[in-house]
Amino acid sequence: MTLRLSNLSLTTGHAAGDRNSPPSSVLGTLMSIVLCMGSVTFTESHAQQLSWESLGDGLAVSVWQPRERCPDIDSLLVVDADPERYRFSVHHYAQEGFAYPPTIGEWQKRTNHEVVFNAGLFRENFAYLGLLLKDGRSLGSRRHPAWHGLFVAEPADRATRPNARIIDLTIDPFHEEAPSYREAAQSLMLLDRTGTIRVRQTGKLAYQTLVAESRNGHILVFKSVGLVSLHGIGQCLRDAFPSIRVAMAMDGGSSSDLLVSDALWAQETPSPQQTSWKDLFAGTSHPHIPLPAVIGLSPRERPASSSGQGPKH
Repeated sequence: MTLRLSNLSLTTGHAAGDRNSPPSSVLGTLMSIVLCMGSVTFTESHAQQLSWESLGDGLAVSVWQPRERCPDIDSLLVVDADPERYRFSVHHYAQEGFAYPPTIGEWQKRTNHEVVFNAGLFRENFAYLGLLLKDGRSLGSRRHPAWHGLFVAEPADRATRPNARIIDLTIDPFHEEAPSYREAAQSLMLLDRTGTIRVRQTGKLAYQTLVAESRNGHILVFKSVGLVSLHGIGQCLRDAFPSIRVAMAMDGGSSSDLLVSDALWAQETPSPQQTSWKDLFAGTSHPHIPLPAVIGLSPRERPASSSGQGPKH
Protein backbone atom coordinates (compact mmCIF):
# COMPACT_ATOMS: atom_id res chain seq x y z
CA MET A 1 0.00 0.00 0.00
CA THR A 2 1.31 3.43 -0.91
CA LEU A 3 -0.01 6.68 0.56
CA ARG A 4 1.11 10.05 -0.69
CA LEU A 5 1.59 13.03 1.56
CA SER A 6 -1.23 15.52 1.40
CA ASN A 7 -0.67 19.25 1.13
CA LEU A 8 -2.23 21.72 3.50
CA SER A 9 -2.48 25.31 2.30
CA LEU A 10 -3.03 28.16 4.72
CA THR A 11 -4.14 31.63 3.75
CA THR A 12 -3.87 34.76 5.83
CA GLY A 13 -5.55 38.08 5.35
CA HIS A 14 -5.14 41.61 6.68
CA ALA A 15 -7.99 44.02 7.30
CA ALA A 16 -7.42 47.79 7.21
CA GLY A 17 -8.89 49.77 10.12
CA ASP A 18 -10.37 53.27 9.97
CA ARG A 19 -8.83 56.32 11.58
CA ASN A 20 -10.80 55.79 14.81
CA SER A 21 -9.53 52.25 15.25
CA PRO A 22 -7.03 51.56 18.02
CA PRO A 23 -3.39 51.03 17.05
CA SER A 24 -2.60 47.75 15.34
CA SER A 25 -0.51 46.62 18.31
CA VAL A 26 -3.53 47.00 20.60
CA LEU A 27 -5.76 45.16 18.13
CA GLY A 28 -3.20 42.39 17.92
CA THR A 29 -3.09 42.08 21.70
CA LEU A 30 -6.90 42.01 21.96
CA MET A 31 -7.15 39.40 19.22
CA SER A 32 -4.51 37.27 20.91
CA ILE A 33 -6.47 37.38 24.17
CA VAL A 34 -9.71 36.42 22.41
CA LEU A 35 -8.06 33.57 20.53
CA CYS A 36 -6.40 32.26 23.67
CA MET A 37 -9.70 32.38 25.59
CA GLY A 38 -11.40 30.51 22.77
CA SER A 39 -8.64 27.95 22.71
CA VAL A 40 -8.90 27.31 26.44
CA THR A 41 -12.67 26.93 26.25
CA PHE A 42 -12.42 24.58 23.30
CA THR A 43 -9.78 22.43 24.96
CA GLU A 44 -11.63 22.16 28.27
CA SER A 45 -15.02 21.45 26.73
CA HIS A 46 -13.74 18.63 24.56
CA ALA A 47 -11.50 17.16 27.24
CA GLN A 48 -14.57 16.83 29.44
CA GLN A 49 -16.27 14.63 26.87
CA LEU A 50 -13.97 11.78 27.81
CA SER A 51 -14.76 9.89 30.98
CA TRP A 52 -11.59 8.05 31.99
CA GLU A 53 -11.48 4.74 33.82
CA SER A 54 -8.19 4.34 35.72
CA LEU A 55 -6.75 0.83 35.49
CA GLY A 56 -3.50 1.57 37.30
CA ASP A 57 -1.00 4.24 38.17
CA GLY A 58 -0.33 5.88 34.81
CA LEU A 59 -2.83 3.83 32.79
CA ALA A 60 -6.42 4.76 31.92
CA VAL A 61 -8.96 3.90 29.23
CA SER A 62 -11.94 5.62 27.69
CA VAL A 63 -14.44 5.29 24.87
CA TRP A 64 -14.49 8.48 22.81
CA GLN A 65 -17.59 9.36 20.82
CA PRO A 66 -16.79 12.50 18.78
CA ARG A 67 -19.98 12.43 16.70
CA GLU A 68 -20.93 16.10 17.10
CA ARG A 69 -17.69 17.36 15.56
CA CYS A 70 -16.94 14.22 13.52
CA PRO A 71 -20.26 12.83 12.22
CA ASP A 72 -18.53 10.17 10.09
CA ILE A 73 -16.53 8.78 13.03
CA ASP A 74 -18.09 6.25 15.38
CA SER A 75 -16.70 5.38 18.81
CA LEU A 76 -12.97 4.93 19.38
CA LEU A 77 -11.34 2.98 22.18
CA VAL A 78 -8.57 5.00 23.83
CA VAL A 79 -5.72 3.91 26.09
CA ASP A 80 -3.74 6.63 27.86
CA ALA A 81 -0.31 5.56 29.13
CA ASP A 82 2.25 7.64 31.00
CA PRO A 83 5.70 6.59 29.71
CA GLU A 84 7.19 7.56 33.05
CA ARG A 85 5.19 4.73 34.62
CA TYR A 86 4.74 2.32 31.70
CA ARG A 87 7.31 0.67 29.47
CA PHE A 88 6.73 -0.04 25.74
CA SER A 89 8.22 -3.24 24.28
CA VAL A 90 8.35 -4.43 20.65
CA HIS A 91 7.88 -8.14 19.89
CA HIS A 92 8.28 -10.10 16.64
CA TYR A 93 7.14 -13.70 16.40
CA ALA A 94 10.31 -15.06 14.75
CA GLN A 95 12.57 -13.41 17.31
CA GLU A 96 10.40 -14.83 20.10
CA GLY A 97 10.92 -18.35 18.73
CA PHE A 98 7.34 -18.86 17.52
CA ALA A 99 6.77 -20.95 14.41
CA TYR A 100 3.67 -18.97 13.49
CA PRO A 101 2.40 -15.48 14.42
CA PRO A 102 0.07 -15.53 17.45
CA THR A 103 -3.23 -13.68 17.69
CA ILE A 104 -3.30 -10.66 19.97
CA GLY A 105 -4.87 -12.71 22.77
CA GLU A 106 -2.09 -15.26 22.50
CA TRP A 107 0.49 -12.47 22.46
CA GLN A 108 -0.93 -11.09 25.69
CA LYS A 109 -0.83 -14.46 27.43
CA ARG A 110 2.73 -15.21 26.30
CA THR A 111 4.18 -11.78 27.10
CA ASN A 112 1.97 -10.98 30.11
CA HIS A 113 1.75 -7.33 29.04
CA GLU A 114 -1.17 -5.36 30.40
CA VAL A 115 -1.89 -3.76 27.01
CA VAL A 116 -1.01 -5.09 23.54
CA PHE A 117 -1.58 -3.56 20.10
CA ASN A 118 -0.46 -4.27 16.54
CA ALA A 119 2.97 -2.87 15.79
CA GLY A 120 2.34 -2.00 12.14
CA LEU A 121 1.72 -3.14 8.59
CA PHE A 122 2.81 -6.47 7.11
CA ARG A 123 2.52 -8.58 3.97
CA GLU A 124 0.43 -11.71 3.49
CA ASN A 125 3.52 -13.80 4.24
CA PHE A 126 3.79 -11.93 7.59
CA ALA A 127 6.87 -9.96 6.54
CA TYR A 128 6.85 -6.72 8.51
CA LEU A 129 6.87 -3.53 6.43
CA GLY A 130 9.12 -0.81 7.78
CA LEU A 131 11.78 -0.37 10.41
CA LEU A 132 11.37 -2.50 13.54
CA LEU A 133 13.81 -2.43 16.48
CA LYS A 134 13.91 -4.36 19.73
CA ASP A 135 16.55 -3.77 22.41
CA GLY A 136 18.37 -1.51 19.97
CA ARG A 137 18.68 -4.20 17.28
CA SER A 138 16.93 -4.46 13.93
CA LEU A 139 14.52 -7.36 13.59
CA GLY A 140 15.37 -7.81 9.92
CA SER A 141 13.05 -5.34 8.23
CA ARG A 142 14.18 -2.18 6.48
CA ARG A 143 13.09 1.44 6.69
CA HIS A 144 10.20 2.18 4.33
CA PRO A 145 11.12 5.21 2.19
CA ALA A 146 7.57 6.60 1.96
CA TRP A 147 6.43 6.15 5.57
CA HIS A 148 7.56 8.90 7.88
CA GLY A 149 6.02 7.99 11.22
CA LEU A 150 8.26 6.23 13.75
CA PHE A 151 7.08 5.30 17.23
CA VAL A 152 10.07 5.01 19.55
CA ALA A 153 10.50 4.11 23.20
CA GLU A 154 13.20 3.43 25.79
CA PRO A 155 15.87 6.00 24.95
CA ALA A 156 19.54 5.20 25.20
CA ASP A 157 19.91 8.40 27.22
CA ARG A 158 16.91 8.83 29.51
CA ALA A 159 18.36 12.02 30.98
CA THR A 160 17.85 13.99 27.77
CA ARG A 161 15.02 12.20 25.91
CA PRO A 162 11.42 11.29 26.74
CA ASN A 163 10.71 7.63 27.41
CA ALA A 164 8.43 7.36 24.37
CA ARG A 165 7.50 9.63 21.50
CA ILE A 166 6.61 9.82 17.80
CA ILE A 167 9.34 10.84 15.39
CA ASP A 168 8.56 12.52 12.07
CA LEU A 169 11.24 11.16 9.76
CA THR A 170 10.83 14.07 7.33
CA ILE A 171 12.36 16.42 9.90
CA ASP A 172 13.69 14.32 12.81
CA PRO A 173 16.91 12.34 12.36
CA PHE A 174 17.04 8.67 13.35
CA HIS A 175 20.06 6.47 12.73
CA GLU A 176 19.47 2.70 12.73
CA GLU A 177 23.18 1.94 13.08
CA ALA A 178 23.31 3.91 16.36
CA PRO A 179 19.66 4.27 17.44
CA SER A 180 18.78 6.83 20.06
CA TYR A 181 15.88 4.58 21.15
CA ARG A 182 15.94 0.84 21.83
CA GLU A 183 12.36 0.12 20.68
CA ALA A 184 10.98 1.40 17.35
CA ALA A 185 8.17 0.66 14.90
CA GLN A 186 7.64 2.48 11.61
CA SER A 187 4.34 3.23 9.92
CA LEU A 188 2.33 6.04 8.30
CA MET A 189 2.51 9.60 9.58
CA LEU A 190 -1.07 10.77 10.09
CA LEU A 191 -1.04 14.16 11.81
CA ASP A 192 2.11 16.22 12.22
CA ARG A 193 3.06 19.03 14.57
CA THR A 194 1.82 21.72 12.19
CA GLY A 195 -1.68 20.21 12.07
CA THR A 196 -1.16 18.82 8.57
CA ILE A 197 -2.98 15.57 7.74
CA ARG A 198 -0.33 13.48 6.01
CA VAL A 199 -2.53 11.01 4.13
CA ARG A 200 -4.73 11.50 1.08
CA GLN A 201 -8.52 11.48 1.11
CA THR A 202 -9.30 8.20 -0.67
CA GLY A 203 -12.74 7.38 0.71
CA LYS A 204 -11.63 3.89 1.73
CA LEU A 205 -13.09 2.70 5.03
CA ALA A 206 -11.43 0.28 7.45
CA TYR A 207 -10.81 -0.37 11.12
CA GLN A 208 -7.80 1.62 12.31
CA THR A 209 -5.27 1.49 15.13
CA LEU A 210 -3.50 4.78 15.85
CA VAL A 211 -0.79 5.99 18.19
CA ALA A 212 -0.67 9.62 19.28
CA GLU A 213 1.59 11.72 21.45
CA SER A 214 -0.23 14.04 23.83
CA ARG A 215 1.03 17.48 24.78
CA ASN A 216 1.53 16.26 28.35
CA GLY A 217 3.93 13.57 27.12
CA HIS A 218 1.51 10.66 27.43
CA ILE A 219 1.06 8.11 24.66
CA LEU A 220 -2.49 7.49 23.42
CA VAL A 221 -3.49 4.33 21.55
CA PHE A 222 -6.75 4.49 19.57
CA LYS A 223 -8.77 1.66 18.04
CA SER A 224 -11.81 2.50 15.91
CA VAL A 225 -14.93 0.51 16.78
CA GLY A 226 -16.39 1.08 13.32
CA LEU A 227 -15.09 1.52 9.79
CA VAL A 228 -13.47 4.93 9.22
CA SER A 229 -11.40 6.68 6.57
CA LEU A 230 -7.82 7.37 7.56
CA HIS A 231 -8.00 10.98 6.39
CA GLY A 232 -11.29 11.47 8.23
CA ILE A 233 -9.95 10.19 11.52
CA GLY A 234 -6.86 12.36 11.13
CA GLN A 235 -9.06 15.40 10.65
CA CYS A 236 -11.17 14.40 13.65
CA LEU A 237 -8.14 14.09 15.91
CA ARG A 238 -6.88 17.49 14.76
CA ASP A 239 -10.19 19.30 15.18
CA ALA A 240 -11.77 17.55 18.17
CA PHE A 241 -8.92 16.24 20.33
CA PRO A 242 -6.84 19.37 20.98
CA SER A 243 -4.39 17.76 23.43
CA ILE A 244 -2.87 15.62 20.66
CA ARG A 245 0.50 16.87 19.44
CA VAL A 246 1.21 14.34 16.68
CA ALA A 247 -0.27 11.01 15.51
CA MET A 248 0.58 8.06 13.28
CA ALA A 249 -1.49 5.25 11.77
CA MET A 250 -0.14 1.89 12.92
CA ASP A 251 -2.49 -0.44 11.12
CA GLY A 252 -5.74 -0.78 9.21
CA GLY A 253 -8.21 -3.49 8.30
CA SER A 254 -8.84 -6.83 9.97
CA SER A 255 -5.41 -6.79 11.65
CA SER A 256 -6.22 -3.56 13.49
CA ASP A 257 -6.13 -4.75 17.07
CA LEU A 258 -5.93 -3.54 20.67
CA LEU A 259 -6.31 -5.58 23.85
CA VAL A 260 -6.34 -4.67 27.54
CA SER A 261 -5.67 -7.51 29.97
CA ASP A 262 -8.75 -8.89 31.66
CA ALA A 263 -6.92 -8.88 34.99
CA LEU A 264 -6.90 -5.07 35.11
CA TRP A 265 -10.69 -5.00 35.34
CA ALA A 266 -10.93 -7.37 38.29
CA GLN A 267 -12.61 -5.37 41.04
CA GLU A 268 -15.07 -6.40 43.70
CA THR A 269 -17.55 -3.70 42.79
CA PRO A 270 -16.99 -2.67 39.14
CA SER A 271 -18.65 0.52 37.98
CA PRO A 272 -21.41 0.32 35.31
CA GLN A 273 -19.01 2.09 32.95
CA GLN A 274 -16.32 -0.50 33.59
CA THR A 275 -18.73 -3.35 32.96
CA SER A 276 -19.84 -1.92 29.61
CA TRP A 277 -16.28 -1.20 28.43
CA LYS A 278 -14.57 -4.43 29.50
CA ASP A 279 -15.64 -6.54 26.52
CA LEU A 280 -14.73 -3.77 24.06
CA PHE A 281 -11.15 -3.63 25.29
CA ALA A 282 -10.92 -7.42 25.53
CA GLY A 283 -11.67 -7.69 21.81
CA THR A 284 -14.50 -10.17 22.26
CA SER A 285 -16.72 -8.40 19.75
CA HIS A 286 -14.68 -9.39 16.67
CA PRO A 287 -12.38 -12.19 15.46
CA HIS A 288 -8.59 -11.83 15.58
CA ILE A 289 -6.02 -12.75 12.96
CA PRO A 290 -2.33 -13.63 13.53
CA LEU A 291 -0.04 -10.65 14.11
CA PRO A 292 3.67 -10.95 13.33
CA ALA A 293 4.64 -7.97 15.50
CA VAL A 294 3.07 -6.24 18.48
CA ILE A 295 3.87 -3.55 21.03
CA GLY A 296 3.17 -4.29 24.67
CA LEU A 297 2.86 -2.09 27.75
CA SER A 298 3.95 -3.14 31.22
CA PRO A 299 4.32 -1.08 34.39
CA ARG A 300 7.74 0.09 35.43
CA GLU A 301 8.94 -0.64 38.92
CA ARG A 302 7.59 2.01 41.25
CA PRO A 303 6.69 2.49 44.91
CA ALA A 304 3.83 0.29 46.09
CA SER A 305 2.14 3.33 47.66
CA SER A 306 1.46 4.92 44.24
CA SER A 307 -2.22 5.39 43.49
CA GLY A 308 -3.87 5.41 40.08
CA GLN A 309 -5.34 8.59 38.65
CA GLY A 310 -6.95 9.38 35.34
CA PRO A 311 -5.06 11.42 32.76
CA LYS A 312 -5.27 15.18 32.51
CA HIS A 313 -5.64 16.61 29.00
